[in-house]
Amino acid sequence: MPLRLALLLLVTGLAAGCVSSGHDSPLQTGKGRDEARVAYVQLGLGYLQQGMSEQAKAPLKQALELDRDDADTNAALALVFQAQAEPELAAQYFLKALAARPADPRLLNNYGSFLFEQKRYDQAALYFRQASADTLYPERSRVFENLGVTSMRLGQRDNARRQLEKALHMNGRQPRALLEMAELSYEDRHYVPARDYYERFSLLSGQNARSLLLGVRLATVHEEPDTAARFGQQLERLYPGTPEYQQYLSEQ
Repeated sequence: MPLRLALLLLVTGLAAGCVSSGHDSPLQTGKGRDEARVAYVQLGLGYLQQGMSEQAKAPLKQALELDRDDADTNAALALVFQAQAEPELAAQYFLKALAARPADPRLLNNYGSFLFEQKRYDQAALYFRQASADTLYPERSRVFENLGVTSMRLGQRDNARRQLEKALHMNGRQPRALLEMAELSYEDRHYVPARDYYERFSLLSGQNARSLLLGVRLATVHEEPDTAARFGQQLERLYPGTPEYQQYLSEQ
């Protein structure tokens, strides 16, 4: 709320102009319009981060009126429509953002994530690869993580392992990559590294149905029946209607 209020005050101040100084409104200058647009975008993203996607549209509409081709504004609107399960509109705004900044790794990664969500895995991998080409992108490890998970969906296990290992070399504190590597290692019967990846995952993240099932399997392999039973009980209590729980029952 304080951030949103500060941004709102900034926008209001820009719109009001500098009457006391006798100068024209800042919105009549390129610098002033840019500052107002940035503030509107930040305000919209602030709403979106709090799950208020409808409220996000008003400031983003104001930003769009200041510059319809701005990459950040169109990217923010793409995220709004993605959150609202309107994929056609989300795709439209993602592509407008990329038309303005085609080499931006953040935009490429976000669009790749959108395509992954739509199960368009081949296309998602293409955009993740483009995003990974920027060697100075601070979130590059996330791109390789995304590329690894996408490769898994495409049935490219060896490539998935390479990408996930690269992601973890860059940033070892990525729960999703750790869980993927734990599962890959378990499937390859590399039970010691599988357990190491799993324990690192558990230190960073809460459990889900998939990780609990893997926990049961690893505990069983390592002959720890009490641990296996504990994970199984959690799976039954928290995720009784899931495919993972049905798989657990079939393996008992």
